[in-house]
Amino acid sequence: MESLRMIENWPVPHAAAAVVRGSDGAVLGSHGPQRHLFPLASVTKLLTSYAALVAVEEGVFELDDPAGPAGSTVRHLLAHTSGLGFDEDRVFGDPGKRRLYSNAGFDALAGALATAAGIEFSRYVAEAVFEPLGMHDTLINTAHKSPAGAGGLSTLADLTRFAAELQSPKLLDPSTVHRATREVAFPGTSGVLPGFGHQRPNDWGLGFEIRDGKSPHWTGTANSPATFGHFGQSGTFLWVDPAAGAACIALTDRDFGPWAAEVWPQLSDAVLAELPGLPG
Repeated sequence: MESLRMIENWPVPHAAAAVVRGSDGAVLGSHGPQRHLFPLASVTKLLTSYAALVAVEEGVFELDDPAGPAGSTVRHLLAHTSGLGFDEDRVFGDPGKRRLYSNAGFDALAGALATAAGIEFSRYVAEAVFEPLGMHDTLINTAHKSPAGAGGLSTLADLTRFAAELQSPKLLDPSTVHRATREVAFPGTSGVLPGFGHQRPNDWGLGFEIRDGKSPHWTGTANSPATFGHFGQSGTFLWVDPAAGAACIALTDRDFGPWAAEVWPQLSDAVLAELPGLPG
């Protein structure tokens, strides 16, 4: 896909991007290094969420099991409504009242999973997600200050496999993925989308941000409201647009800033315009 060549002009040391078709997981286009290891920052939360959903299906714990601060559950932690602050184990509100984006909440989630499973979180996510999908270069940096929230490292090649899984699940029942990515958890909850300001509402599924009507946003103006995914402060993103039947991944090694808020939506719109069967 010619649109992916846009990353050559991004003001970053390294960049890689790919588009993955939903119907069969085929890589429609790829540009940049396949096996360069990029820090994922908050795109890590997609991997953590998927591992947590596998744990739910395996009976390790349940969505409404207590986890995190008093009154909070696994569901609250996945949906950023536990009341925990961004990067500290401090409660700023009652569970379910506000969408407080929280790395600390994801680390609490990983702790609850590890306790319930009797295995370290990094080992669980490797065995439950990375190894079955052939994501052999992906890992969780346990030395990171927020391993489960922002400590992932991966490659373009590995994330194309994960993007295919999100669109045609093999590790999870499709109904579980639909619930996590298409149904808003705690509807009507407002909050700040990091880098893009206060959103009313700030819709989220179970670990997956749902685009809906948010503006401004890191995806393109042509992305459908059903688009879900995540971006990371290390200059990374992964979105899936069910209406387009495709996913887009972009990985860089420059911290998020105004440059990303400008070029990411441009790339997304160019990709959507180029997809077969969609108006361009």
